[in-house]
Amino acid sequence: MSEFDKEVAERVSANAKDEALRASTAAFMRTSITAKYSYNFSWLGRPIIQYPQDMAAMQELIWQIKPDLIIETGIAHGGSLIFSASMLALLDMCDAIESGKTFDPRKPQRKVIGVDIDIRPHNRAAIEAHPMSSRIQMIQGSSIAPEIVAEVKAAASAYKRIMVCLDSNHTHEHVYEELKAYASLVTPGSYCVVFDTVVEDLPAELAFNRPWGPGDNPKTAVWKYLQDHAEFEIDRTIQDKLLITVAPDGYLRRVG
Repeated sequence: MSEFDKEVAERVSANAKDEALRASTAAFMRTSITAKYSYNFSWLGRPIIQYPQDMAAMQELIWQIKPDLIIETGIAHGGSLIFSASMLALLDMCDAIESGKTFDPRKPQRKVIGVDIDIRPHNRAAIEAHPMSSRIQMIQGSSIAPEIVAEVKAAASAYKRIMVCLDSNHTHEHVYEELKAYASLVTPGSYCVVFDTVVEDLPAELAFNRPWGPGDNPKTAVWKYLQDHAEFEIDRTIQDKLLITVAPDGYLRRVG
């Protein structure tokens, strides 16, 4: 570990103990969700509906893990698929440079699979027209339907290093079923990232009449899943670094 990395680790550790800092960021999360802050950002032209801090964390993880495949549940406007695809394209380009081979963007080595119960035609058209589309496979259907899970697993069988991101229906039961379906595909050292675990930490009214809220959300699903899956652990250094994140306790590293 370099001296700079040591300094970063020390600052991140200090963040976890800084009550004033944590209180201020918690207040920002509450007010920014009301203001729909996450809806203001895009990636390479497509709305991504994520906090920039989590986008930065995902970039760090993708560079660290160098996955061959990223599986995402929840597509919406497609910004997250485009983000993942562009990161995978950079990895392929770097591999080509290091090996001395010619990088051909028309022949991607890495891929992202996106699953959504309702891929709206205008969003599908925009994603398919994007320069990153050759790296993207979209599957329409419930992410926990047996036939959809089987299709994803069949596609994933050709890849050696896999990362998973869950960001669809945010109820406890749905996310728990997604974890049971897809977390096992995550390779050791890689991550299953569960978004919107922050719902557990927010006032009930900020659920805006959705079917999830405190006590019934992605974080409660994570806690339940981890009770019987010691091969995963919560990497809290990420949330301690970010402070502003929709995924507290949602960055799950596979350690075994």
